Amino acid sequence: MKFLIIRFSSIGDIVLTTPVIRCLKTQVEGAEVHYLTKPGFKTVVANNPYIDKIHVLQDDWDKMIEELKEEKFDYIIDLHKNLRTLRVKKDLAIPAYAFNKLNIEKLIYTKLKWNVMPDIHVVDRYMRTVQPFGVYNDGLGMDYFIKNEEEVQQRDIPLSHSAGYIAVVIGASYTNKKLPTYKLKELCAKIDHPIILLGAKEEFNDGEEISSVDPIKIYNACGKFSLNESADLTRKAKLVISHDTGLMHIAAAFKKQVIAVWGSTVPSFGVGPYYGSAFLTQQTLVPFDNVQVHKLWCRPCTKFGKNYCPQGHFKCMKNIPIDYIVERVNFRLGKA
Repeated sequence: MKFLIIRFSSIGDIVLTTPVIRCLKTQVEGAEVHYLTKPGFKTVVANNPYIDKIHVLQDDWDKMIEELKEEKFDYIIDLHKNLRTLRVKKDLAIPAYAFNKLNIEKLIYTKLKWNVMPDIHVVDRYMRTVQPFGVYNDGLGMDYFIKNEEEVQQRDIPLSHSAGYIAVVIGASYTNKKLPTYKLKELCAKIDHPIILLGAKEEFNDGEEISSVDPIKIYNACGKFSLNESADLTRKAKLVISHDTGLMHIAAAFKKQVIAVWGSTVPSFGVGPYYGSAFLTQQTLVPFDNVQVHKLWCRPCTKFGKNYCPQGHFKCMKNIPIDYIVERVNFRLGKA
């Protein structure tokens, strides 16, 4: 059977689809798995050995559809479920399975603050789309693959960090999913361990301000490395502190200990760090912490994040207890 999995964006959401890719490929005899995504996110799955071919969303829609038709797919697995995936399914006119986005439940949660979300991770909702083929969750968690030539060499980071470091992901797709710079400076100042700051080019100046607290202890790597190189730095970290963003999910894919910091969004959307049941049953310690401001009436205010606080106070991040994060860092590093 020949499958086309669709997930256009973004980094974290694509990483969250990887259990479906692996289980479909390994559990359906003779399965050929193709993946359709946006050009800018092809890197996320480019090295995945369970994918036979990657297709990208094109400006020339008709040309893209003709190329997809030539593949003669048997089924579409729609893990994005939006107007464009609906159009792809209509144009290809083959059987399709789509996951439940729970948009009504999310709307109730964000607008009325009633948590009617089922207690099920989005990975497990993705997995339900392939159950008709006898596919089950193997419990191995998520995947992320990096080529040897994309690994960061020891000479590329300061000697002071060669014995180990904490990765602090300072970026996120939206402003109200990020700790303010002054809070990140406080956090990094209080952590007694080498730190590497990770983020995109847009976070470089913030990284410079944060690292000014202690330029020896804190290395600003924002914008200096590619996505896969940043993923490799995440993989090699002793511990990862991250906002709700792609590198948080990549860290979980590598089974790293994660301290996830939440602002306008909430892990109860089903998007917290995911490790897989096979890994978790072997652990005596839950490998992650979700740090958030509880009982704040305006949370969650959005499904995805925004570049402003609708209430103007930004308490969901300004009130994050930095000392508690430091306490969890020390505990996870065995310093408590």
